[in-house]
Amino acid sequence: MPHKTGRVAVVLNGNARQVTDQLVESFDQVVGAGDLFLSRSLDEAHRISNSIVEGEYQVVLTGGGDGTFVQMVTSITKEARSRGKTPPRFGLLRLGTGNSLAWALDAGTRGGDVVADLARLGEHSPYRDFRLIEVQDLLTPFAGVGFDALGLKHFHDVRSMLRHLPLVGKRATGAVSYAISIPALTIPQLALRPQMRVRVINRGSDVRKLDAQGQPTGAAIAKGDVVFEGPCIAALVSTIPYWGFGAKVFPFAEQRPPDRFCLRIVATHPLHVAAHLLSAWRGTYRHEDLLDFYADDVELELDEPTAMEIGGDPGGMARSMRAHLHPEPIKLINYAVV
Repeated sequence: MPHKTGRVAVVLNGNARQVTDQLVESFDQVVGAGDLFLSRSLDEAHRISNSIVEGEYQVVLTGGGDGTFVQMVTSITKEARSRGKTPPRFGLLRLGTGNSLAWALDAGTRGGDVVADLARLGEHSPYRDFRLIEVQDLLTPFAGVGFDALGLKHFHDVRSMLRHLPLVGKRATGAVSYAISIPALTIPQLALRPQMRVRVINRGSDVRKLDAQGQPTGAAIAKGDVVFEGPCIAALVSTIPYWGFGAKVFPFAEQRPPDRFCLRIVATHPLHVAAHLLSAWRGTYRHEDLLDFYADDVELELDEPTAMEIGGDPGGMARSMRAHLHPEPIKLINYAVV
């Protein structure tokens, strides 16, 4: 395959609702010949990754949401490093549902014109180092067990139901589906069943607990020590502040040290969270049983198989989850100065 030095590869999730034939045709008029890739499966994603690494593209833009970004960055980065090559720089186009990473980076025009975004991003776009967490062999900005994974399942259930309603159909947005599913399904289900029990063990450098202002407090938690043990409704890790649709689930992520990620344990009662849903969304919710830490490597041990969420996509069922900060940052387009 000829080298594509100076060229930009664009990878679109062919299963994303916003990736229509019309959009693909519009992109095809902006992107260089042979530089637009459409992925509908893991096998296709791996083949595309091989083509991108072989072609030595300098920049790769992903379109399709957080899950598409996680899948392609993981596959391309691992393929490049296995060949002794430097991974390309990455960027994203706001074409997903929750768009957590796009919220965190302020990526995308306010009018949602992704074709215009595509035209202004390229080889000469400024970039910065960006840290990801390795979870289940995937490189992701966030992951978790409990509330987030259950909420993700309910979101998909509600969205599927709404899309089959004759008067709603394609007008069923992701935001509407989340607004219905979280208070109507997720929180009531969590309130009616026993909370999961989790044991969080520090497997890396010292862990620091944070106070209500996000400042380290108390003694450092050493490698091998237990960070938390008990019932909770969620255990989450992230390097970015936002979950989906601008929900600031990790309010201290913006001030975290570059060699740490945020660990949040939600041990509050789900009905208390529900009563303060707006402040939780804004990132101002505080409670003595809402625990925040800075860490770089933790293992979550669960009392029973529990659903995981990795980068906004289902991660299967597991009785343990290891999350460690990947030692090598990726190069990500710096949208603050584009």
